[in-house]
Amino acid sequence: MEDSTAINSERDRLVTTPASATGILNPRGPYLKWVAVFFMCFLSFGSYYCYDNPAGLQDVMKDDLKISSSTFTSFYSWYSWPNVVLAAVGGILIDKWLGVARGATVFCAFILVGQVIFGLGGYWRLIWLMNTGRFIFGIGGESLSSAQNAYAVAWFFGKQLNFVFGLQLSFARVGSLVNMNTIHRIYDSLDPSLTGPHRIGTTLLIAVSTCVVSLVCALILWVLDIRRRKVVQEDNPPDPNDEFHIRDIRHFSASLYCVFIICVFYYVAIFPFIAAAQLLFESKYNLSPAWSNACNSLVYFMSAILSPVLGYVVDRTGRNLYWLMGSITTTIIAHALLAFLFVHPVVPLVLMGISYSILAASLWPMVAFLVPKKMLGTAYGFMQSIQNLGLAVMNIFTGLILDSYGYFMLEIFFIICLEIALLAAAFLYVYNSVKKGMLNDSPAVRRVKQAEIDAKTNTVVNNNGESPVSSEDDNKVSNT
Repeated sequence: MEDSTAINSERDRLVTTPASATGILNPRGPYLKWVAVFFMCFLSFGSYYCYDNPAGLQDVMKDDLKISSSTFTSFYSWYSWPNVVLAAVGGILIDKWLGVARGATVFCAFILVGQVIFGLGGYWRLIWLMNTGRFIFGIGGESLSSAQNAYAVAWFFGKQLNFVFGLQLSFARVGSLVNMNTIHRIYDSLDPSLTGPHRIGTTLLIAVSTCVVSLVCALILWVLDIRRRKVVQEDNPPDPNDEFHIRDIRHFSASLYCVFIICVFYYVAIFPFIAAAQLLFESKYNLSPAWSNACNSLVYFMSAILSPVLGYVVDRTGRNLYWLMGSITTTIIAHALLAFLFVHPVVPLVLMGISYSILAASLWPMVAFLVPKKMLGTAYGFMQSIQNLGLAVMNIFTGLILDSYGYFMLEIFFIICLEIALLAAAFLYVYNSVKKGMLNDSPAVRRVKQAEIDAKTNTVVNNNGESPVSSEDDNKVSNT
């Protein structure tokens, strides 16, 4: 009873106190959400930094551990395999039981434990233990991304959402960028007495510190989100009809599944390429390991700079599908330059970085237009699951193609995947036009359509006493 009274008193204080009195931490003021964005951006820093540890150490890891290309790329497959199922499960856990704040903290703990095990496996040269570490790391990594996306929508649904998605991606890619440019130097700077597996393992264990940063950000966000939810519940009392049910998944629309397909076939031409590209730059372009890693980090560098800018541009212009198809086409051109010409790798990698940033700013926010808010964690979880199924399979193929046929055939394989993504995007454009969806509308038109959808939903709730799941086809009836 005393705890309940204290909570109610705190809620009343937050609601009735003016913004000027509580400063930046007032949930009703304009500043708290931007404080939260700062910690959202660094929430996945450790995950992205450690995810690409193998890519930054490809040459020395293969030599010190005496492993083949297929064994090396399997570190990425072991990361992806658990997320074929668990990313979707993580999304359901967020929506149904854990909530975003608690879920993000749990998933950060998983990446921390997984990276520790991965480093110990490298230190003792136990490949099975390294695979186990990547498996545990993967359980947390993709589910953490789902939590991060759900955080963004909860704080910024509507205005500035694309910008915040771009900003999050930018800072996440800072983690990958910092990894590419520091992890090999950490390896080189260690005591000369550390050699072979001990040197690799120590380097990977030093990287654990970035996972601690992510865990601290998750705990701080948890505190901030408690303040936000108190005010939200005061302004909008929870409706029992808005509770998420697993059976609601059956209402996922055709457009959403098309977004899933685009996600899979685009990203399999990015992440597996970056994981295996260091030796391509060394062999084809005669670059040193340091310069190879620098080139390999260009995609992340461009993304870190451009993602928030392009997110803002997409926010202002809308037309997500035009941006989406343009980004896929530009990525095809970048891979074609690597496959057929001897243009310096900086040129195609800059193109790839620009197009990658555009795709992230235009593709991921579209999910928020296709499912109701109560299902966002689940929808993003399913998206991560399907993406990881593709990455798990394609990383295996990447290693096999490299061992058997070399980099030229690998580039052809990536181009084919991107062409499938482009066909899916073209289909989505046609389908969205026929159904009069809002994916390719301007922001002003979207606001009008969303208001009509909200009005229709409220009418159905009042008449039936039930909250319908907002399938895209049903929602667009009111717009025809």
